[in-house]
Amino acid sequence: MPKKELDILLQARKICKSFGNFVANQNIDISIAKGQIHALLGENGAGKSTLVKIFYGVLQPDSGSIEINNQKISITSPNIARTNGIGMVFQHFSLFPALTVAENILIALDNKIKFSEVVNKITKLSKEWELFVDPLKLVSELSVGEKQRVEIIRCLMQNPNLLIMDEPTSVLTPQEIKNLFKILKKLASSGCSILYISHKLEEIIELADEVTILKSGKSIETIDAKKTTTNFLAEKMVGKKITQLKKNIKTNSKNIAFEVKNLNKQKDHEFGISLTNINLQVNYGEILGVAGIAGNGQVELMEILSGEINCKNNDQILLDKLPIGKANINERRKLGIETIPEERTFHATVPNLTLSENTFLTYFFKYSNTKSWITNLLNNPQNSLDESKTIVKNNDVRCPETNPLASQLSGGNLQKFILGRSLANNPKVAIFSQPTWGVDIGAATAIRQKLLDLSQSGKAVILISQDLEEIFELSDKICVINEGVLSEIFDVREITATDVGLLMGGKNRENQKMDPIK
Repeated sequence: MPKKELDILLQARKICKSFGNFVANQNIDISIAKGQIHALLGENGAGKSTLVKIFYGVLQPDSGSIEINNQKISITSPNIARTNGIGMVFQHFSLFPALTVAENILIALDNKIKFSEVVNKITKLSKEWELFVDPLKLVSELSVGEKQRVEIIRCLMQNPNLLIMDEPTSVLTPQEIKNLFKILKKLASSGCSILYISHKLEEIIELADEVTILKSGKSIETIDAKKTTTNFLAEKMVGKKITQLKKNIKTNSKNIAFEVKNLNKQKDHEFGISLTNINLQVNYGEILGVAGIAGNGQVELMEILSGEINCKNNDQILLDKLPIGKANINERRKLGIETIPEERTFHATVPNLTLSENTFLTYFFKYSNTKSWITNLLNNPQNSLDESKTIVKNNDVRCPETNPLASQLSGGNLQKFILGRSLANNPKVAIFSQPTWGVDIGAATAIRQKLLDLSQSGKAVILISQDLEEIFELSDKICVINEGVLSEIFDVREITATDVGLLMGGKNRENQKMDPIK
């Protein structure tokens, strides 16, 4: 049904925003009706984040206008946005783990209110909206789904007319996603509009009323979400037909590539996770998927597997039965192990260095003639430049110039570069954490195909991911990490997404009806 002028809550016209020579938003038009769930879709770098930051007052447009209830407004800060009924739940939660739920919400409130009133209000909203959370519980003790509820309650405390949700399901179990959708639909039916950003096309079709597609900073089309398909949305977003993943039928390999035996690691800080009796193995020619909700030990596990932190005993990690537990990350790289951490910026790359400089830092051992990496970089700039150019070409990395800073690439293109850099070393074993997190469907498909190709060429792959669709799409075997404990390993053909979701949520493994691989 066409939106009537009186039904419009937010109307944005000709929104433009540039950063230097880069145009992030170009004459974007979008209207969001009252009580509507409106999805925003686009590739990485399409301008989605810039646009919603403008709506929330984090950024100001260079030109264009925004109207709320037919009144033109200037949103110069998040405080102004909240005053005008706009709330936002960011992809990365902004909560203090050492404080209680109520204390976190109290800090965010602009008006003076007593702590007891905050507690009572949280309790009331929790019941009203089925956002069940204990106001006196420390945030550090909450699950990821509960933390998201806190963020939503914090917005509801300010009576929003528009709630912006940025990739809200990226860290949730299937059960938590189902509950979130129930809440959002209830909010919309009460008159609150939802602006929903997601790369997951199935979610958009299930949840949204309308979807606006951005491409290269422009709003190219607004579509009735109930009258479209995932293929149509994908092609509109990317500008071409999305190729299906090519996954060959494999024979079960018994040739063990990489093993972890009886590994324990105490947490390094109060809010860290201890690893308890970790045992896993992956064979050549297969992908082992490690599922789990964020904050359950994935970071700690990756630190151990990569060699950033060494084991107490050398024989706790084996490569081709060779003990390497005490080998550091560069020593493991020389042996044929490549790793990609989940944090792209600062961890996987240095944002203010060029791609060639980042390549050099990763493969310092290839170019090192002296102990000084600075000397080697200055003496051999062409080596790393040539290699980075090859990585860019072979992995369809779209760059604004020949050798840009890492910070100049969009999230998806930066991830393709990081992946290509790792694969350029022709690893025996590849260990990747959240390789397609926050990446659009085009880049995600390309990255996933690279992982499949790697395993199908006989290499061993460990995939740590919060994305269950990705886990099931790529993995030959699956295990789940929960509170630092790794489950048994299951054949992907013998376990369901619901089963994995329950394990992710902490289901007692002793009561499960699933049969692990012996």
